[in-house]
Amino acid sequence: MTKKIFRSILIVALAVLLASLGLIMGVLYGYFGDVQSSQLKTALELASSAVEAEGMDYLTGLSAGDTRLTWVASDGSVLYDSETDAAAMENHARREEIREAMDGGEGESIRYSSTLTKQTIYRARRLSDGSVLRVSSSRMTVAALLLAMLQSIFLVLAVALILSGVLAGRLSRSIVKPLSGLNLDQPLQNDVYEELGPILTRLELAHRQIRRQSQELEERRKEFQTVVANMNEGLVLLNREGTVLSMNPAASAFFGIREDCAGKDFLSVDRDPALDDAIREAREAGKSELSQTRGERIYRLRLSRVADGGVVLLILDVTEKVAAENARREFTANVSHELKTPLQSIMGSAELLENGLVKPEDTGKFVAKIREESNRLLALIDDIIRLSQLEEQGQVPTEEVDLTALARRELGALESVAEARGVTLALHGEEITVRGVPRLLQEILYNLCDNAIKYNVPGGRVDVTLAREGKSVTLTVADTGIGIPAEHLPRIFERFYRVDKSRSRALGGTGLGLAIVKHAAGDLGGTVAIQSTPGKGTTVTVRLG
Repeated sequence: MTKKIFRSILIVALAVLLASLGLIMGVLYGYFGDVQSSQLKTALELASSAVEAEGMDYLTGLSAGDTRLTWVASDGSVLYDSETDAAAMENHARREEIREAMDGGEGESIRYSSTLTKQTIYRARRLSDGSVLRVSSSRMTVAALLLAMLQSIFLVLAVALILSGVLAGRLSRSIVKPLSGLNLDQPLQNDVYEELGPILTRLELAHRQIRRQSQELEERRKEFQTVVANMNEGLVLLNREGTVLSMNPAASAFFGIREDCAGKDFLSVDRDPALDDAIREAREAGKSELSQTRGERIYRLRLSRVADGGVVLLILDVTEKVAAENARREFTANVSHELKTPLQSIMGSAELLENGLVKPEDTGKFVAKIREESNRLLALIDDIIRLSQLEEQGQVPTEEVDLTALARRELGALESVAEARGVTLALHGEEITVRGVPRLLQEILYNLCDNAIKYNVPGGRVDVTLAREGKSVTLTVADTGIGIPAEHLPRIFERFYRVDKSRSRALGGTGLGLAIVKHAAGDLGGTVAIQSTPGKGTTVTVRLG
């Protein structure tokens, strides 16, 4: 600390000295420059008056001293110069101060020597006959002045540094001496500088702050335990010996432990060899994973090594995630199968036609088969695209939709299909306007009515009923078709699920219609319910709002 104070005092003294020298030289240099400029102006006024009165006689008898006089004719030729033969001098018409004087009556300029060590100030005045009288004076530049005074400056700096060093050493020792004898056990009993009072007070209060911080740490520990205790994920902390440091309730429930396991060996909690191997792998490799099934739930155990050689075990319930992944794989498999079936039929028919294995009179049947399977394939792709769009779209803007008019349009579009199957379509209920998305409502109406027509019987009916129940709107599509057995109802909204696969394919069904209805109703904040009796018909009710 003594050295630091010593260096600081020495640096400050040197900085103040250099700043003072620079400031004094700058101020004095500027002051004497202004004085010189003022004197030069006075000299020019006096010389101009004398030349106007006496002409060359005045100049030839004049001793200019440090001031140089130059008389320039109106054409720029030099008539007289106090230091140089005028006849040997070049034309001065282009000199800045001469040009300004000829144009405006007076001119001034400053020029530096080639070595930048000398600065010359020129002032010029136009006389009554058009000639110009110029006076000039030279002085040293700041750089030249510093070079000239360099020896003196170094001498002053050396003396100042020696003096500052001696004073700084004494001052630093006198400052540090009281600090060296401080009694840190009883800070407030020290008789030292008044400025150290706040520091000593803080030292006195340090143990109180430590106590408060300990209390805060304990509170945070309790908060952490509360958070861990309420986690849905299981969390187990093990030290390097495999002893349980902490186990939250979720982990206790996973292992089927009721008592507190802290301080016990983990082998007494769980003796699963796979988990023991995973812990060993985490200690060696830094992390490991393990999947386990407990009852109907699927768990993923993630283990990570911590700095002290212990292990953190995180237990995640991934049942829903695995189910979603299985549903995705099942969907992919179903899509592949559903696309493959019509493609095989198309390729087989096309191959027979290509190889000439079809009788001419049977060609139309094979072409019709290709067209039928192509239409089926196109319908399947369209349904897959619509279902994907429903699943991926975000919040869709809603608007007021005339549900009755929309239902009329959809029934009108399906009227020709219904007539071909001998099915009667009917719309019942009041005029209803609902806030929703027209495209989603159209998907619901079309798919429900299309299914009701396809799986109906000749001479059957499809009744669409719109009703308002309180703040809700219900859309009911009832048919008199073949119905659905009760065991199939829980899965009827699954993708590609068919009650009678052969009949569904024969009718051109893709197995996605009701899945589209469910997604569309969900996006509109509604629900879908189905009731069916085999041989009597099916009723699907969509409730919105």
